Amino acid sequence: MDDLSLAADFPQATREQWLKRVEGVLKGADFQKKLVSRSHDGIAIEPLYPKAEGSAPVAREQAGRWRVSQRVDHPEPARANELALADLEGGADALTLVTRKAPAARGFGVAIDSIEDLDRALDGVMLDLIHLRVDAGGHGRQMAALVLALAERRGHKLADLSLDLGLDPLSAMAAMGRMSAAWDVMARRMGDTLAHLSEQGFGGRAFLADGRAYHEAGASEAQELAAVLATGLGYLRGLESAGHSLDAARRSLSFLLVADADEFLTVAKLRALRRLWARVEQACGLEPRPIRLHAETAWRMTTRRDPWVNMLRTTVAAFSAGIGGADAITVLPFTTALGLPDAFARRIARNTQLILLDESNLARVADPAAGAGGFEALTDALCDKAWGLFQEIEREGGILESLKGGTLQARIAAVRAQRDKAVATRREPITGTSEFPNIHEADVTVLMPMPDAKENGGPASPVAAGAKETSFASLVQMAAGGSTLPQLAATAAASEAVAVAPLPSVRTAEAFERLRDRADAYRARTGSRPRVFLANLGSAADFTARATFAKNFFEAGGIEAIMNDGLTDHKKLEQTFIDSKAKISCICSTDEIYKLHAPATARTLHQAGAKLMFLAGRPGEDQKELTGAGITTFIFSGCDTLKVLGEALDMACAEA
Repeated sequence: MDDLSLAADFPQATREQWLKRVEGVLKGADFQKKLVSRSHDGIAIEPLYPKAEGSAPVAREQAGRWRVSQRVDHPEPARANELALADLEGGADALTLVTRKAPAARGFGVAIDSIEDLDRALDGVMLDLIHLRVDAGGHGRQMAALVLALAERRGHKLADLSLDLGLDPLSAMAAMGRMSAAWDVMARRMGDTLAHLSEQGFGGRAFLADGRAYHEAGASEAQELAAVLATGLGYLRGLESAGHSLDAARRSLSFLLVADADEFLTVAKLRALRRLWARVEQACGLEPRPIRLHAETAWRMTTRRDPWVNMLRTTVAAFSAGIGGADAITVLPFTTALGLPDAFARRIARNTQLILLDESNLARVADPAAGAGGFEALTDALCDKAWGLFQEIEREGGILESLKGGTLQARIAAVRAQRDKAVATRREPITGTSEFPNIHEADVTVLMPMPDAKENGGPASPVAAGAKETSFASLVQMAAGGSTLPQLAATAAASEAVAVAPLPSVRTAEAFERLRDRADAYRARTGSRPRVFLANLGSAADFTARATFAKNFFEAGGIEAIMNDGLTDHKKLEQTFIDSKAKISCICSTDEIYKLHAPATARTLHQAGAKLMFLAGRPGEDQKELTGAGITTFIFSGCDTLKVLGEALDMACAEA
């Protein structure tokens, strides 16, 4: 039967026709301001894109399913093993071994000091049937030696294992602010490590170019891409200087990008990295080959308040990473910002991916974004922007010199300031935190609460003064013989360490969470929350919209909104305010009612004891009269919410 389409009976609509219809809807408003948004890179995001022509799919390392990876990060090796086995039995086929004091450990991480600890943590884990990525921060080389020693003890051939050793001294330095040795020493160590791995038939990836430190510091998508490119190129140069061919060097690399809840930019970012690295390979005289690309959902977007929303964020992020072409994805459990996730949170994290793979069948199409106008346009734009930023890093002498000079940190800080402003004004709302907060939320369960101060890499590894540099092969032998992690670290010859200004690790919601923490502390002290009395004027139809806005606004700071059904009698208004036991008030209604009743209402509330008075809406031409009546602050979409809530808490929490 022929496939008939009704669309063929109608003429193809043109962009010009669409724009003409849009102009009628906008009624003279600026198209660029109303319908075109911009990323933090300044890339325009249009409301409509034409079909992309002549685009080529982006190739992954292997077609088919991506790897479902789960973090192994419980401090106790035996307990970490229980959780890891449950993850593998529940459908995961990859593990990320996060060790103590690694930047990604967030104050936790498996305490592995010897091969026995590692064996205990991976007891029952069939290394030849899963993929294993090591995330050890500044102790990467020593942990890699322990992993190889364990594989040898169990009788595995390295060629049969799917391993990412995760050696990434440059990214670890960016996060921790230090590197234990000068770059020429690090390059020699890297070269020695790769030589030993090659001799042993290692088929995995030894080195990693990781974008997490930059993303957590607030970097834009193009900045993260540029930093990862510069890091990968730095490793190519270091390995070449140590005697390896560029082809062998590039085969030893893998990459890691962060996936967040911005679907379009995450998909475009992952696709852009493959194109950009192919351009680097071509510049090196190499025939491009698919890279191994890991993705991890963003720490930056996780929230402590209403953490259930994190499930939605990580679902979008995992979806975006999957269709963006990730080879392996790690989903941070929804309670990660609160502490060490329990078995339930871990199950949700892995099932998020399993549903996308087995029920949504996302992995059945290679590069599903290919040819889609929006994705292709954003991929091209990110490639152009990231390449320019990458060249800027290169002009500064490469990633190491850029970090040493602080210029890369400064550029990221400028973008972080943009983000902070957008969050403070709620132009970038955080659902459950700055938008639609739930001040009556129930606590969630974690295995261990988040420590007050995260260990970020630990102290510099001890070195032996005057000691000869120990080869990686000797480290593996020592690890197999029972040497501890400190003993392995102490074999490094003394070298002048490199120090840089560390990139901060900041979650976007932290500023609002601090306000909520203040309100919770007040409740713990007094037995009740700080309150704001909403003086709703007129009928429900008059005040509901702005009263709802005000309720969400104040409760984003932990200030409970005391509602009512609308008040017009001033004596009743005064008594209702007194009964509410609030110290601050907010008038809510329409502009028309404000003109008639707001000044008198403000005076009544002031006489009743209101210390601070707000009005929901912009002041307009009546601002002078309203402020003269005692209204101190106007709240509206786009105002500095953090500043206003801070002042409100100062007054609401003040002791009587």
